[in-house]
Amino acid sequence: MTNNAFRDVSDMTLFTAKRILDFVFQEASKRELKLACAVCDRAGNLVLSGRMDDSQLGGLSLAVDKAFTSVAFGHPTSKWASLSTPGESDWGLANSLGGRVTVFPGGLPIFSQGQLVGGVGVSGTASLADEEVASLAIASLSLEDN
Repeated sequence: MTNNAFRDVSDMTLFTAKRILDFVFQEASKRELKLACAVCDRAGNLVLSGRMDDSQLGGLSLAVDKAFTSVAFGHPTSKWASLSTPGESDWGLANSLGGRVTVFPGGLPIFSQGQLVGGVGVSGTASLADEEVASLAIASLSLEDN
Protein backbone atom coordinates (compact mmCIF):
# COMPACT_ATOMS: atom_id res chain seq x y z
CA MET A 1 0.00 0.00 0.00
CA THR A 2 1.38 3.40 -0.97
CA ASN A 3 1.13 6.48 1.19
CA ASN A 4 -0.95 9.06 -0.68
CA ALA A 5 -1.22 11.43 2.27
CA PHE A 6 1.29 13.82 0.70
CA ARG A 7 2.45 14.65 -2.78
CA ASP A 8 5.36 16.52 -4.22
CA VAL A 9 4.37 19.79 -5.86
CA SER A 10 6.25 22.52 -7.65
CA ASP A 11 5.71 26.15 -6.75
CA MET A 12 6.75 29.57 -7.97
CA THR A 13 10.18 30.71 -6.82
CA LEU A 14 11.38 34.25 -6.28
CA PHE A 15 14.07 33.63 -8.92
CA THR A 16 11.48 32.69 -11.56
CA ALA A 17 9.13 35.49 -10.53
CA LYS A 18 11.95 38.00 -10.96
CA ARG A 19 12.73 36.67 -14.44
CA ILE A 20 9.05 37.03 -15.42
CA LEU A 21 8.84 40.57 -14.03
CA ASP A 22 12.07 41.57 -15.79
CA PHE A 23 10.81 40.17 -19.11
CA VAL A 24 7.48 42.02 -18.81
CA PHE A 25 9.23 45.33 -18.13
CA GLN A 26 11.74 44.83 -20.96
CA GLU A 27 8.95 43.96 -23.39
CA ALA A 28 6.91 46.94 -22.22
CA SER A 29 9.87 49.24 -22.80
CA LYS A 30 10.34 47.88 -26.33
CA ARG A 31 6.67 48.58 -27.03
CA GLU A 32 6.78 51.97 -25.28
CA LEU A 33 4.24 50.84 -22.69
CA LYS A 34 4.08 51.50 -18.96
CA LEU A 35 2.91 48.36 -17.17
CA ALA A 36 2.47 46.82 -13.76
CA CYS A 37 3.13 43.14 -13.18
CA ALA A 38 2.46 40.69 -10.37
CA VAL A 39 3.53 37.06 -9.98
CA CYS A 40 1.93 34.76 -7.44
CA ASP A 41 2.52 31.22 -6.27
CA ARG A 42 0.17 28.28 -6.82
CA ALA A 43 -1.91 29.32 -3.79
CA GLY A 44 -2.43 32.85 -5.12
CA ASN A 45 0.01 34.45 -2.67
CA LEU A 46 1.98 37.36 -4.07
CA VAL A 47 5.65 36.49 -4.71
CA LEU A 48 6.79 39.63 -6.53
CA SER A 49 5.25 42.72 -8.08
CA GLY A 50 6.24 46.03 -9.56
CA ARG A 51 4.89 49.06 -11.36
CA MET A 52 6.88 50.91 -14.00
CA ASP A 53 7.42 54.63 -13.52
CA ASP A 54 4.50 56.68 -14.84
CA SER A 55 2.24 53.64 -15.26
CA GLN A 56 -1.41 53.73 -14.19
CA LEU A 57 -1.80 54.13 -10.44
CA GLY A 58 -4.42 51.38 -10.27
CA GLY A 59 -2.45 49.03 -12.48
CA LEU A 60 -0.60 47.22 -9.72
CA SER A 61 -3.74 46.29 -7.80
CA LEU A 62 -5.31 45.03 -11.01
CA ALA A 63 -2.18 43.02 -11.87
CA VAL A 64 -2.22 41.36 -8.44
CA ASP A 65 -5.90 40.42 -8.80
CA LYS A 66 -5.38 39.14 -12.35
CA ALA A 67 -2.57 36.86 -11.16
CA PHE A 68 -4.70 35.67 -8.23
CA THR A 69 -7.73 34.97 -10.44
CA SER A 70 -5.70 32.97 -12.95
CA VAL A 71 -4.45 30.70 -10.17
CA ALA A 72 -7.76 30.46 -8.32
CA PHE A 73 -9.46 29.02 -11.41
CA GLY A 74 -6.48 27.66 -13.36
CA HIS A 75 -7.51 29.55 -16.49
CA PRO A 76 -6.66 32.86 -18.17
CA THR A 77 -8.74 35.73 -16.83
CA SER A 78 -9.90 36.35 -20.40
CA LYS A 79 -11.97 33.16 -20.17
CA TRP A 80 -14.44 34.96 -17.92
CA ALA A 81 -14.90 38.10 -20.06
CA SER A 82 -17.93 36.84 -21.97
CA LEU A 83 -19.12 34.23 -19.43
CA SER A 84 -19.56 36.78 -16.64
CA THR A 85 -21.82 39.24 -18.45
CA PRO A 86 -25.48 39.62 -17.38
CA GLY A 87 -27.48 36.53 -18.20
CA GLU A 88 -24.46 34.28 -18.78
CA SER A 89 -23.53 31.22 -16.71
CA ASP A 90 -20.93 32.97 -14.55
CA TRP A 91 -22.71 36.31 -14.05
CA GLY A 92 -21.59 37.74 -10.73
CA LEU A 93 -18.24 35.94 -10.70
CA ALA A 94 -16.40 39.25 -10.28
CA ASN A 95 -18.05 39.63 -6.88
CA SER A 96 -16.69 36.35 -5.55
CA LEU A 97 -13.59 35.62 -3.45
CA GLY A 98 -13.77 38.94 -1.66
CA GLY A 99 -14.11 40.90 -4.90
CA ARG A 100 -10.63 39.86 -6.06
CA VAL A 101 -11.80 38.03 -9.18
CA THR A 102 -10.92 39.88 -12.37
CA VAL A 103 -12.87 39.00 -15.50
CA PHE A 104 -10.88 40.66 -18.27
CA PRO A 105 -7.62 39.72 -20.03
CA GLY A 106 -4.18 40.09 -18.53
CA GLY A 107 -3.95 37.23 -16.02
CA LEU A 108 -2.50 33.85 -16.95
CA PRO A 109 -1.89 30.71 -14.93
CA ILE A 110 1.62 29.32 -15.15
CA PHE A 111 2.15 25.61 -15.63
CA SER A 112 5.34 23.59 -15.54
CA GLN A 113 5.12 20.09 -16.96
CA GLY A 114 1.34 20.28 -16.74
CA GLN A 115 1.33 21.30 -13.07
CA LEU A 116 -0.02 24.69 -11.90
CA VAL A 117 2.88 26.54 -10.26
CA GLY A 118 1.65 30.13 -10.16
CA GLY A 119 0.16 32.99 -12.08
CA VAL A 120 1.09 36.29 -13.66
CA GLY A 121 -0.99 39.43 -14.00
CA VAL A 122 -0.15 42.37 -16.24
CA SER A 123 -2.03 45.66 -16.35
CA GLY A 124 -1.58 49.11 -17.79
CA THR A 125 -2.64 49.09 -21.41
CA ALA A 126 -5.38 47.44 -23.48
CA SER A 127 -6.24 44.16 -21.75
CA LEU A 128 -5.46 42.00 -24.78
CA ALA A 129 -1.98 43.56 -24.98
CA ASP A 130 -1.56 42.94 -21.23
CA GLU A 131 -2.34 39.27 -21.85
CA GLU A 132 0.00 39.08 -24.84
CA VAL A 133 2.95 40.42 -22.82
CA ALA A 134 2.15 38.02 -19.96
CA SER A 135 2.05 35.09 -22.39
CA LEU A 136 5.38 36.08 -23.94
CA ALA A 137 6.96 36.26 -20.48
CA ILE A 138 5.78 32.74 -19.65
CA ALA A 139 6.96 31.38 -22.98
CA SER A 140 10.36 33.04 -22.55
CA LEU A 141 11.01 30.63 -19.65
CA SER A 142 9.69 27.58 -21.53
CA LEU A 143 6.69 27.41 -19.21
CA GLU A 144 3.05 27.03 -20.31
CA ASP A 145 0.01 29.25 -19.80
CA ASN A 146 -2.57 26.54 -20.42
